[in-house]
Amino acid sequence: MLNKKHISAFLAEFFGVGILTMLFLTVQRSTIGVPFFIAIAVGLVVIVLMFALINVSGAHFNPALTVALWTARKVSTIRAVAYIVAQLLGGWVAYYLFTYLTGKSFAPIGGHYTAKILLSESFGAFILGFIWSSAMFQKLSTAVRASVGGVAFLLGILAASVAAIGIVNPAVALGARAWVWGTYVLGPVLGAVIGVNLYGLLFAPSKENSQTNLKSTSVKKDVAVDVEAESDKTGNKSVAAKTSTTTKKKTTTKTNNKKRSTANRKKSR
Repeated sequence: MLNKKHISAFLAEFFGVGILTMLFLTVQRSTIGVPFFIAIAVGLVVIVLMFALINVSGAHFNPALTVALWTARKVSTIRAVAYIVAQLLGGWVAYYLFTYLTGKSFAPIGGHYTAKILLSESFGAFILGFIWSSAMFQKLSTAVRASVGGVAFLLGILAASVAAIGIVNPAVALGARAWVWGTYVLGPVLGAVIGVNLYGLLFAPSKENSQTNLKSTSVKKDVAVDVEAESDKTGNKSVAAKTSTTTKKKTTTKTNNKKRSTANRKKSR
């Protein structure tokens, strides 16, 4: 059954990729449409989008990343399929919105398959997946993950632009009219799968370390509870001692007062 959480995650990926594609097209089709400026623009928008939506969908914004996380068993099959559909729809809608606003149509720019483009896009996506997954596996804070994710997209695009357009995102490639299966689709998927799984297998914190951290945390909590219990006992004992001392003093005072009053009565007689 669909609920608000599922719909929100689907729309987060849809709008995330749509905004990313619009910005990519805007910079690419401008007078500063060089890979360096495209990479900076994409990196900045990814930081903002991840910070806003990472707790909703995980902020993949890239079918290649979603497939890579699915192979690493970090995303379920149903969720992965839904995300990929949302991402491709976002790129497709962004293209038609961009052409409507600019009043221009664009010819395909993907070209044909070449090994250089495939390797270039794979290398860029490998960097993207490796760096992006590092923040996920280490379970960093939202702000840090957003920053790392933006830098990962930036560096991935720069690396891929050596011999290709530098997209490293099949959904953006669809919106940029660069949808070529052997290069701008397969390349990012291969690179991201290798990057994410390589980091997960070799560099991610092991389960033993996580269990050790949990045990140390639980021991610290138990020690803190014991200290509080002991302090409570000590406090209760001190309070009881003070109470008994005060009671003894009051009893002694009353006895002395009675003796004095008796002595005074005898003298008066």
